[in-house]
Amino acid sequence: MAFSSLGWIAWIIIGGLAGWIASKFMGTDAQMGVPANIIVGIIGAVIGGWLLKLAPGMSDGNAGYIMSFLTALVGACVLLFILKLVFGRGRARV
Repeated sequence: MAFSSLGWIAWIIIGGLAGWIASKFMGTDAQMGVPANIIVGIIGAVIGGWLLKLAPGMSDGNAGYIMSFLTALVGACVLLFILKLVFGRGRARV
């Protein structure tokens, strides 16, 4: 799928917002900066998309920016939870 430059910018913004909100929710915001939030949000979108494919009756097709944001947010929370388990409480690093 070919993305326009606006599409890439939108994905970076969605990833950054999802990563930032997930880091607030998971209590790791003090250790993370903007680049880490963006990376967590983008990786979270991949994880969330994978989890969405596993759910019966769900699709990761063209759902729009709101569903994409929610998918990235859930995936980012899952990623931060796993990082907290691996690296210890309150020390999630990206």
